[in-house]
Amino acid sequence: MKRLLTFVLVVVVAFGAMIWTSPGLLNSTKLGLDLKGGFEILYEAQPLTGSGPVSKESLIETAKSLEDRANKTGVSEPEVTTEGENRIRIKIAGVSDEATVREMMKKPAELEFRSASGCAADAGYCKVELLGSDFVEGAAEVVYDNLNNPLISIKVKDKEKFGEITTRLVGQNLAIYLDDEMLSDPVVQQPLTDGNATISGQRTIAEAKELADVINLGALPLSLTEKYSQSVGATLGQKSLEETALAGIVASIVILLFMLVFYRLPGFIACICLLVFVWLLLAVFWMMNATLTLPGIAAFILGIGIAVDTNIITAERIKDEIRNGKSVSSALRSGNKNSFRTVIDAHITNIIVGAVLYFIGQGTVKGFAVVHLASIIINIVTNLFLTRFLLQLIVKSGRFNKPSYYGVKESEIRAL
Repeated sequence: MKRLLTFVLVVVVAFGAMIWTSPGLLNSTKLGLDLKGGFEILYEAQPLTGSGPVSKESLIETAKSLEDRANKTGVSEPEVTTEGENRIRIKIAGVSDEATVREMMKKPAELEFRSASGCAADAGYCKVELLGSDFVEGAAEVVYDNLNNPLISIKVKDKEKFGEITTRLVGQNLAIYLDDEMLSDPVVQQPLTDGNATISGQRTIAEAKELADVINLGALPLSLTEKYSQSVGATLGQKSLEETALAGIVASIVILLFMLVFYRLPGFIACICLLVFVWLLLAVFWMMNATLTLPGIAAFILGIGIAVDTNIITAERIKDEIRNGKSVSSALRSGNKNSFRTVIDAHITNIIVGAVLYFIGQGTVKGFAVVHLASIIINIVTNLFLTRFLLQLIVKSGRFNKPSYYGVKESEIRAL
C-alpha cells in the first residue's frame, strides 16, 4: 500500500507542477523568425580602407555595435553571432519595418570625438573634431595612474592635427560618440603635441576596457556586405507555428494511445514519463533562454520519438521475459537489465552525433544540436530511470501481477 501511495504522490506532484508552470513556460518561450516573422542576414566584413585582414577583436566589437543598433529599433532580443574570420550573422524577429532596420544594420560603426566649439548654446557637442580612422589601429589600451585608477591610453596618426585640437580646447570637453550616442565627455587638461593622450573618468576597469574597445573599433571600422538573407512574413511564421503545433498534438495523442493499447500498464507509466519529459525539456529550454525555431521543434519531436523508443525497448523486454514463464517481478528485473545497455548505447551514439553537429555546424544546425542534446539527457532521466522507478513501485505493491496488465496473453506464456 505504501508503494502505491508513493506512486500516486509522485504522479500528483509531477502533474501539479506541470499544470502550474506550463502556461508560464509556453508564454515566456522566445520564438525565432521562422515562427514569429522577421529576417536573417549573413554579413561579410572588410576594412573600410585597404584590403587587410579583419581582426577577431574588430569583428566582435562590430557585432556588439550591430546588436546595440538592433536594440535601439525596439525589436525583441536580436541574435547576433560571429562566424569564421570575417562574417556576422544577425537574426531579428518581430520586425514591422524591415527596410529601415536593414539599412541601419549595414552602416559602418561611426566613432566621433566632438566639441562644443562654435556651437549654439543649445546645440550640445555639434562639431566633429576627430573620427575613428584618425586613431592608430589597436593602440587604445587600459593603463593605470599612480593611485591605480584606470586610464585609457590612445595614439593618433596626425600629431599636428591633434596638437591643434587639444591646444584650442584646453579646459573644454571633448566628447566621445559611437553611432550618435555619447559614451564619455572628458575634459582636455593640456595641449598634447606628441600624438599620445590618456582619458580619465572611468569608474571601473570594466568601463575603461569597454571604452578602449570602442575606440579600437572606431580605429578599425568595418564595412558590411550582405552575402545571404532570409525574410519570413509574420503571417507565414504564425501559420508555421500553428501547423507545427497541430502536428505535434496529433502525433502525441497517437503515440500515447499506441503505448496504452500495446503495453497496458508499462504503456500507462510511459505516457506519464513522456509528459514529464516534454515538460522538463520546455523548462530547460526556458532556463537556457533559448529561441524556439522550426529546426528546434524538429529536434524536440525527434527527442519525443527517441523517448518513445526507450520505453518500447524496456516494455518489450519485460513482455519477452513474461512469455518465457518468469513472474512479473522477475521479468521486470531481467527486462530492465537486458534493455539498459541497448538503450544507453543508443543514447551515447545520439550524444556523439549531437556533439559533432554542435561543434561543426553553424546557425540553425547548432540550434538543432543543442535541443537534441538536451532531449537525450532529459530522456535518460525520465524515460529510463523514472519509468523504472514507477514500474518497480507498481510491481512491488503486489496488486498488478497479472500478465495481461503488461500486454501478454496467457496463451503466449511458455512453461519453464
